[in-house]
Amino acid sequence: MRTELKSEEKVVLITRPHWFTITFPVLLGLIGIAGGVVLSAFGLVTGGIPVALVLAGYAGYKILERNRNIWAVTNMRVIDEQGIFSSDTKESPLDKINNVSYSQSFWGKIFGFGIVDIQTAAEIGETTYNNVESPGKLKDAITTMQEEYKKMQMKRQAKEFADAIGTANDNDIGTEIEKLNQMKEKGIITEEEFIAGKKKLLS
Repeated sequence: MRTELKSEEKVVLITRPHWFTITFPVLLGLIGIAGGVVLSAFGLVTGGIPVALVLAGYAGYKILERNRNIWAVTNMRVIDEQGIFSSDTKESPLDKINNVSYSQSFWGKIFGFGIVDIQTAAEIGETTYNNVESPGKLKDAITTMQEEYKKMQMKRQAKEFADAIGTANDNDIGTEIEKLNQMKEKGIITEEEFIAGKKKLLS
């Protein structure tokens, strides 16, 4: 994985395109090698070796591409990495994801691959991952981490609210009330919680 993790960020799942996606390139590579050997045996080295190298090189490229193209789920975001010689990385923060679903065709159910759709509140709107290995695991990992992220945010907000009320003294009551007001404007606390906190600070 090439993406640098943030502080306190951890990876919970990494998945790739299914091995089925490299079946045809590998088959071509084997045919190319076999054909090159046969042509060389008949003295056609000039024609056999280039064909074998091209097809084997293509197979090797597709294998490397599969290993480098990943979808990773962390406790903060979903990361989509692509590219071998270049790097194309996209990410979806967990708190911006509205819905996650997956589907599998008949063959997908048999061999274990499918499509994962992620709908986000960002400008991208919807992102589709095709030929995902174990799509159910990817979907479950995202939804599980979303729940964990929400719990973490709620704990942090509750701590901020408790700290704002519990640590105020006569000299900084005004400052703490202003902090409560900012938390209310950001939607961290409700109007009722703001009023209750304000009363406690003034009492």
